[in-house]
Amino acid sequence: MSIKNSELILNPDGSVYHLNLKPEDIADTIIFVGDQDRVEKITKHFDSIEFSTQKREFKTQTGYYKDRRITVLSTGIGPDNIDIVLNELDALVNIDLKTRKPKTDLTSLNIIRIGTSGSLQADIPVDAFVMSTHGLDINGMLHFYQIDGISNPEIEDAFIEHTNWDKNKARPIIINNSKYLEKYFDGSEVFKGMTGTAGGFYGPQGRVLRLPLHDANLNSKLDNFSHKDFRIANFEMETSVIYGLSKLLGHEALSLNAIIANRATGDFSENPKKTVEKLIIYALERIVNI
Repeated sequence: MSIKNSELILNPDGSVYHLNLKPEDIADTIIFVGDQDRVEKITKHFDSIEFSTQKREFKTQTGYYKDRRITVLSTGIGPDNIDIVLNELDALVNIDLKTRKPKTDLTSLNIIRIGTSGSLQADIPVDAFVMSTHGLDINGMLHFYQIDGISNPEIEDAFIEHTNWDKNKARPIIINNSKYLEKYFDGSEVFKGMTGTAGGFYGPQGRVLRLPLHDANLNSKLDNFSHKDFRIANFEMETSVIYGLSKLLGHEALSLNAIIANRATGDFSENPKKTVEKLIIYALERIVNI
């Protein structure tokens, strides 16, 4: 059965609605960045750029780095934007946009997030790199999908007990990264840990301006959570949804973060642009080997 026009919205030129992309515009390896200005900070290293477009905050460039075709796409901020980006990317490779029917032979994309984040652990300093072994989803967006096969109930239950999680909030979900991609990006200079994914920047991440928090101790509970070998390394707004939707759709995903702040010590990087640039080079040199 064909997917209805109201469910899969296409632009007059046949591109997907928000991203303004057609299937031929993207590579099978895609780098996610949050900030649209960071797209060109990556593609300036490319040998050539064959395609560029932008609609709203979604900026895309596709080109070649050392003979490897790569797409760089800015997702904007937050779980809701990741929901748009991943569903539309999947539609580009796994739905025939002319017949509006899912394809029989499905394509798996390699998705690598290059982001910035704040560390929750005193021993993960500013200017370090963190590879997310898991995404800890505390924003609730993934509950709109059938997630039973991708979650980790044992760790989730331990986290719920440790934090005395409010039953009126969405149940936390913990999703594994792609072990296939992890082996290409692992290294002695990389810290590993779970990455907490919040639904906002201020209250959901424990920041107080004028509004009191429902649980003023949540950040310290996150800092102190430990279950077997698992602890929470950092806090941001995208990783868990990238991991969750990628698992459900059959794509490989890995999140890399440059640590520009340490919430435990109060430190902030003296040169965050340099740290991000180092992570970009680190990632590109490993992407060519996938």
